[in-house]
Amino acid sequence: MSATLYQDSVPQFLRMLGNLKAILEKAAAHAAAKKIDESTLLNARLFPDMFPLTQQVQIASDFARGTSARLSGSEPPAIEDKERASRN
Repeated sequence: MSATLYQDSVPQFLRMLGNLKAILEKAAAHAAAKKIDESTLLNARLFPDMFPLTQQVQIASDFARGTSARLSGSEPPAIEDKERASRN
């Protein structure tokens, strides 16, 4: 029995987004422990010509959402990327 496109892609996206969540949780814990404003990390770039972290996360989630929708034969839902850093 051959694998479906769903089996070959969606579990990988779930793993990738789960890993990203874990990284962001560690970054938040580090910021809290070192008393660093979270917005400093969220707006950080690893290199000057890269997007900030917030946009990198948006791109990763948009890619997973869009690809999964297209593989199911439907149009990806339009979601405005207007997320901002929240302060707890």
